[in-house]
Amino acid sequence: MIPILNVMKKLFLTVFALLMPISISAPVWADEPPIYTSWRDNLGAGGYDIVSFYSGAPRKGKAEFATQYMGANWQFQTQANLDLFGTNPEAFLPQYGGYCAWAVAKGKLAKGSPDYWHVEDGKLYLNYNKRIKKRWDKRRESLIDKADQRWPGILTD
Repeated sequence: MIPILNVMKKLFLTVFALLMPISISAPVWADEPPIYTSWRDNLGAGGYDIVSFYSGAPRKGKAEFATQYMGANWQFQTQANLDLFGTNPEAFLPQYGGYCAWAVAKGKLAKGSPDYWHVEDGKLYLNYNKRIKKRWDKRRESLIDKADQRWPGILTD
């Protein structure tokens, strides 16, 4: 039994010695991605068709009408919306990469939800939840100014 423990101890120490330089040189905190997505599916805007927000009737996208942009997967309700997105993706992307607009204005990052949205001056803003959306709506103009100043630097803060 003792020889097995010695072998295991030597194996552990060897692996530890090999991995130690990697862990020391790797950054402790990685920068945040420019687009908020779920870790489960890498979908931007929670899988909603971001073009559909601009008509005032957001709808879930479909897997058959999908593309990748800025490291995220985007789904659309129709081929026409996918094609429209393809002509100028930046015009349709949610502000602040789909992170909660109120949180960005406050110097923080939180997920944005497609259930709590607002389009203003041709820009889509997402918020975390109903309570945060109400706070956002009360001071929207000043919060947009603050969030614009913090974006995209907040991703590396």
